[in-house]
Amino acid sequence: MYDRILVPTDGSSETERAVEHAAELAAAHGAELHAVYVVNSATFAGLHMETSWEGVDDVLREEGQSALERVEEIASSHGVEVTSSILDGSPSRRIVEYAESEDCDLVVMGTHGRGGIDRLLLGSVAEGVVRACSVPVLTVQVGVEEESAESETESANVGQSVP
Repeated sequence: MYDRILVPTDGSSETERAVEHAAELAAAHGAELHAVYVVNSATFAGLHMETSWEGVDDVLREEGQSALERVEEIASSHGVEVTSSILDGSPSRRIVEYAESEDCDLVVMGTHGRGGIDRLLLGSVAEGVVRACSVPVLTVQVGVEEESAESETESANVGQSVP
């Protein structure tokens, strides 16, 4: 069913949940796994001229390389090889372009599931990809385990006195 699966990463530990899911799917289907990290240069367009763009660009690319190496580690634990790329530009636009140009069958990506004002203020790369991509997109809610653990701890402590 799937021959090429794309998993974008931002390098965060939360995103590893989506990477794990993509690697499991790739292993189950014998699919190629493609991983991308997008350097969003527009984020740093407002920096003062004294700031060295080369320095910022180098740091972002190093972060991207580390993120892609982590994807490769996770995928190798499932016996899956990864084709990795660092891209430049708007994350949602570049993810869509890559998925379509590389004939991917599925995009697996994390989403924080933010709504309301948070989504309006922060935007959503996942939402942009879902809306624009002709390739099916599977979103994996990330950051849920930490939130659930915090909620359970808070619930367990209700009514207990703290020494």
